[in-house]
Amino acid sequence: MLSFSQEQLASALAELGETKAYRVTQLADWIWKKGADDFEQMTNLPPALRRELAARYTLRPLSVVERRTSAGGTRKLLCRLQDGELVEMVLIPAAPGETGTRSRRLTLCISSQVGCAFGCKFCASGLLGLKRSLDTSEIIGQIFAARREAGESMDNLVFMGMGEPLANVDNLLPALRLITDARHLGISPRHITISTSGNVPGLKRLAQSGLPVRLAVSLHGATDDVRSRIMPVNKRWPLGELLPALKEWQACSKHMITLEYILIAGVNDMPTQADLLADIAQRLRAKVNLIPYNPVPGLEWRRPTESACHAFWKALLARHIPTTLRYEKGADIDAACGQLRRRMM
Repeated sequence: MLSFSQEQLASALAELGETKAYRVTQLADWIWKKGADDFEQMTNLPPALRRELAARYTLRPLSVVERRTSAGGTRKLLCRLQDGELVEMVLIPAAPGETGTRSRRLTLCISSQVGCAFGCKFCASGLLGLKRSLDTSEIIGQIFAARREAGESMDNLVFMGMGEPLANVDNLLPALRLITDARHLGISPRHITISTSGNVPGLKRLAQSGLPVRLAVSLHGATDDVRSRIMPVNKRWPLGELLPALKEWQACSKHMITLEYILIAGVNDMPTQADLLADIAQRLRAKVNLIPYNPVPGLEWRRPTESACHAFWKALLARHIPTTLRYEKGADIDAACGQLRRRMM
C-alpha cells in the first residue's frame, strides 16, 4: 500500500465496505507516520478490517537480506523484492566537518531499477543488463527499510543507485509526489536529488511535473566523442540534444544543476576536457562534482593519479566554476559511485 495516495486508500477501504472518513486518516497514519510493518499493529482499526487488508495488500514490498558497513560508516543494504530480484541501496553518513553545526547527517542512495539498460562503461550496475523497473511501492519501500536499519530518518534522498531513474519516470513521479506530500512522508523536494545519464524525454517529463527536486547529470565527457566512449546513451541523446533540455529544466527549477564527472585516466581527465567542461558549466550556470573513478572488476578503466585529479579540479576553479573534488565513501564494500550491482555479497 506504499503506492496509495489518500484517495486510493479511501477507495480501497470503500471496496471493503468501510466508508467512514476517519478510517482513511487512521490507516494513512499507521502506514506513513508510524511506519507499521504489519496490519495487526493497527490497533484502532477493527480486527475484521485488519484481516481483510492483510489478505489483499502488503506493507513491505522488500526486505533487507544482507548488510555491509565500510570503515567510514557507509552501509550497503542488499534488498530482496517479492519476486526474488535483488537491488542495493546505500546509507551514507556525513564526513566529519561536512555538517557545520549539526552532529550528523544521513543520505540514502536509492535504486530505481533492477540492473540498468544504459551500459555506462564505468558502472557495475549495467554489467548484467536490465531485469525490470521498480514499481512505486518498491521505490518508497527502500526509505522505510533504511529507516528501520538506521533507526532514524534520512536528511537527504539521492536517486543515484541502480538503474536510470528517468527511464522509470512512470513510477518515479508518483513516488516523488508521495514522498514530498505532507500527508505522506513530507520530505522537502530540496532534499531530493534525481540523477540522470541524459535521458532527454524523461528529463522533459520531470520538468513538466513541476516537482522542485534537485537534478544531477552524469556528464563524464565534455565532447560527444569522449562521452559516447564512456556512455552509450550519448549516441541516442548527444550533447546537442541534452544541453538544450537542461536549459529547459533550468526554466522550471530554482536549483543549480550539478554536473557529475567521473575522472578516468587517459580518457576524460585531459586539460582540453577540463576547459570544455568549464564552457558547458558556464553555459548552464552549473556546478561540477568531480569523482575519481572507482575500480570495478571486469571493466577496463583506471583511476587517475591524485595530482591529475587536483590539476583538473584547479583548472575548473580557475574558470570560476563551483567545483567539488569528491573522494568515495564505501569503496571498501563496493558501495561507492558506479559499484552497485544486484548480487549477494
